[in-house]
Amino acid sequence: MAEHRQHSAHWGAFHAAAGRDGLDVRPDPVDPEPSALLRNVPASTRSRVLRPHVRRGFLERGPGPDDARGRDEHVPVPWEQALDLVAGELARVRAEHGPQAVYGGSYGWSSAGRFHHAQSQVHRFLGVTGGYTWSVGNYSYGAALPLLRRVVGDDAPVTTPTTWEVLTRHTGLFVCFGGIPAKNSQVNSGGATRHRTPGHLAAARRGGARFVLVSPLRDDLAAELDADWLAPVPGTDTALMLALAHVLITEGRHDEAFLRRCCEGFEAFRDHVLGRDGGPAKTPDWAEGICGIAAPVIADLAREMARNRTMITLSWSLQRSHRGEQPLWAGIALACLLGQVGLPGGGFGHGYGGMSGVGDVSLPYPLPTLPQGRNPVPDHIPVARIADLLLHPGEAVEYDGSVLTYPDIRLVHWAGGNPFHHHQNLARLRRAFTRPDAVVVHEPFWTATARHADIVLPSTTTLERDDIGAARHDSAVVAMHRVLDPVGESRDDYRIFSALAERLGAAAEFTEGRDERQWLEHLYETWRAALPADVAPEEDFAGFWRTGRVDLVVPNAEHVLYADFRADPAAHPLPTPSGRIELRSRTIESFGYDDCPPHPTWLPPAESAYPLHLIANNPATRLHSQLDHGALSTGSKVRGREPVRLHPDDATARGIADGDVVRLHNERGSCLAGAVLSEALRPGVVQLSTGAWFDPSAPEVATCVHGNPNVLTTDEGTSRLGQGATGQLSRVEVTRWDGPLPPVRAHG
Repeated sequence: MAEHRQHSAHWGAFHAAAGRDGLDVRPDPVDPEPSALLRNVPASTRSRVLRPHVRRGFLERGPGPDDARGRDEHVPVPWEQALDLVAGELARVRAEHGPQAVYGGSYGWSSAGRFHHAQSQVHRFLGVTGGYTWSVGNYSYGAALPLLRRVVGDDAPVTTPTTWEVLTRHTGLFVCFGGIPAKNSQVNSGGATRHRTPGHLAAARRGGARFVLVSPLRDDLAAELDADWLAPVPGTDTALMLALAHVLITEGRHDEAFLRRCCEGFEAFRDHVLGRDGGPAKTPDWAEGICGIAAPVIADLAREMARNRTMITLSWSLQRSHRGEQPLWAGIALACLLGQVGLPGGGFGHGYGGMSGVGDVSLPYPLPTLPQGRNPVPDHIPVARIADLLLHPGEAVEYDGSVLTYPDIRLVHWAGGNPFHHHQNLARLRRAFTRPDAVVVHEPFWTATARHADIVLPSTTTLERDDIGAARHDSAVVAMHRVLDPVGESRDDYRIFSALAERLGAAAEFTEGRDERQWLEHLYETWRAALPADVAPEEDFAGFWRTGRVDLVVPNAEHVLYADFRADPAAHPLPTPSGRIELRSRTIESFGYDDCPPHPTWLPPAESAYPLHLIANNPATRLHSQLDHGALSTGSKVRGREPVRLHPDDATARGIADGDVVRLHNERGSCLAGAVLSEALRPGVVQLSTGAWFDPSAPEVATCVHGNPNVLTTDEGTSRLGQGATGQLSRVEVTRWDGPLPPVRAHG
């Protein structure tokens, strides 16, 4: 076996070597709790795109809208031909329709490396060659970003919440809306050398903290924390929070002094909670009829929160649903009523456990990243509106107080990420992908995104190139040594874009005359030289590359969100119009959005004819859809299909037994999945994780026969303010599938 080499991935640092029996992967010995996702890494060499391919219809008929995308066969072609086709299409589309007709698609999760970061590469390339339409926000917490900017002024509750070192010593009660699921804390976009979240939670419990989990899923918080479990009807957290606020206000347990000093608009919020604005009073009895939590339980929880130093944690999942801005805003308001914002161990945080490092100290200095350059095109969209963009050119969309117009996209150039995983209502996305003149995809694997492309350029995986791994909440920079030679004819994105830039006359601007190794040294040394002397690494690039990592100087971990603001709001105002936390936002009010009122409000979801609530959450056995064909992911499948959990009562009522193949369906589509019966979810709820590779190979049976829940989810924005994804919650029916079982072809 070859020598093991240091490398890093989204799920952690590791050492790997290629041998006779395949790839041997060993966790980094420094990591206290290495991620089980490392078991998927050996699958990196399988299901690969081995040569450039062009869709037959594109070869024969040329560019143009085509309903055959996703159904047509692909023909292998030489690299030079494929590159000429891509460069020719980019030049033609820009000349005939303008640079805004090119959409630069990427979601950035293709590598923990900062140089071979696909989003940086594709944006840099498209920028220097003429410009492109781009996206803002993300699928993880897209609704939260505009709301937080209006309510607290920035995204500090996500990026720099109160640190775990403070919470483990000072918090007496954690009330976890949406939980703090350990599965999500395995990953970080820039890698993770130390997984610490489970250890922090355990330390808080040993220190005497009590936990309350508010989620339809019992395992959204570790069993060892011995949490009280409140299982509301999915999507009703806002009603529960307003009822908790009602108890605090009517019993005089709210902090009037803090609300006067640090908050704007409490009176409007109070009047809404008490029913003085024409609506019903938001009493525990009112909330019980909506969320299914008994009124006395709600009242007792409110009183306990007031007696303790309470941290309200709000998961990212809360805002990935219908009117998702509201539970986040209501949670912030609830924390303000308690008056503990800015105190050690109190207040609120958004996304603890959302990914590794949230709650660890954030580095106050930059990382060695590839500059994306300047894009001369101003046109952009909220990232989750990709299908709308392609289907409705020229239409207007309201977003965060502005009105955007969808450009007429003629060419999609996608590198990094898999929209047929991230996006909702995949039947609609398939229609959207038929409309452009050309779709170009860089992809290592034959995913659904590659299968819907006209030109597929085989890109390397992270294991097949050198890079530098670094993350904002981590304490090391890792030398990612190449472990494998490129598989087949695959090339890294930088080499592909360099060749395309040369054809388009922009090679010098794109490459700046550097090859891969020269870029790595340039990024490292430029970064090192720009750091203050007391934190700059002593190792030059050669030393860093030889030792495999440099440990970073981490500042004091004793950070309390909004401590300075609380101490003196006049001297340390928030970047909001009032300088305070806005429980009523006159800015949002001025937008006139009926789907996002000017203060936290219960907005009932649309009625549905389907009886079961589907939770489409992040998987425990992979990151998004990455390496779905890996050992850990495939080992979780049921008869080759993604597992769907049902409560035994719901299964019995439908004649479903553990291990049966079932069909989930609603008005948008259907999928097959493997039934797993569990009492760890609320009756009336089913849970099917995202990330099973989309497989529409047997449409007469189901829209996806592998178990991708995004054939069922809604493709609409959370509201006109956030326009975030709403894929977390849907309504479905589930029946046992007794017909012939089609094979799963997704990994073929």
